[in-house]
Amino acid sequence: MGLFDKMTAKAKACRQRIVLPEGTEPRTLTAANRIIADEIADIILIGSPEEIGRLANEMGLANIERATIVDPADEKVIDKYAPLFFELRKKKGISMEEARLTTANPLYLGCLMVKAGDADGQVAGAMNTTGNVLRAAFQVIKTQPGIDIVSGAFLMLLPEGLPYGTDGIMVFADCAVVPDPTAPELAQIAVSAAQTARDIAGIEPRVAILSFSTKGSAKHERVDKVIEATEIAHKMAPDLILDGELQADAAIVPSVCNSKAPNSPLSGRANVLVFPSLEVGNIAYKLVQRLGGVEAVGPVLQGLAAPVNDLSRGAYPEDIYKTIIMTCNQAIGLKENK
Repeated sequence: MGLFDKMTAKAKACRQRIVLPEGTEPRTLTAANRIIADEIADIILIGSPEEIGRLANEMGLANIERATIVDPADEKVIDKYAPLFFELRKKKGISMEEARLTTANPLYLGCLMVKAGDADGQVAGAMNTTGNVLRAAFQVIKTQPGIDIVSGAFLMLLPEGLPYGTDGIMVFADCAVVPDPTAPELAQIAVSAAQTARDIAGIEPRVAILSFSTKGSAKHERVDKVIEATEIAHKMAPDLILDGELQADAAIVPSVCNSKAPNSPLSGRANVLVFPSLEVGNIAYKLVQRLGGVEAVGPVLQGLAAPVNDLSRGAYPEDIYKTIIMTCNQAIGLKENK
């Protein structure tokens, strides 16, 4: 059974409520229709009921009538969720009038539904920028206890026969969000990526924090950052199998690890790779994807108190479908970890 088959089965077994704030976007509607047909999740669409109904009829999406539709222009909806946003932001000087206006924004309304316990996760970005998707999540849902930043991970699905990762799966982070993390932020990324490995990939994480140095083979302030991050991560998650600073080959090749870092608990079998900066992570995942024939799935946003995932504005319905499934698995994992 492949990764998405496993994730789909898990989502079906524990149905989640996923809110799609871009409810009038055709690709989103197509993916939602399929999710409903496959009985994977309960879908909440935000948008004009009339427009959603018209589009569903024109596109032949018969299952959309089984979705919950929330109209962001409905005063009763605003009355319900605006006070929550006001409470969350009143220390920032927001007025109730401003709270009501912001609540009518579908991105914020969806996050408020998650915050209020009326939904389990949100997927957006087919029409909105990453900045707008994240801004709503930061202001409403916020981060998990002990985590200050949101980062992005990719699931790397390796071709059959490669001796790396676990069951052909690796997790790369951060490849999408934080340009130059501090040592504490890098530690948080490592702990968050381990959670992603468990919740979405279904593998027991073995985390390597990477560098151009292995156990003191080079001296530089960037190496020092990785060493400090490793120490912090150990304190944050003492039971996590984690090591650093390691070069990439020492992290994933047992013979190299035995030579360069013989005392590493990873033994050259890391399945979660944490990169010291965004440029390194982004370059690495794209090179591995293109040169190695690896499928890169993501980015998965990690570190939030409830899952909100961002789509590419060029996403296909299949991408949205898979992202909804991943979001379901994140939501299940977060509940299990509470």
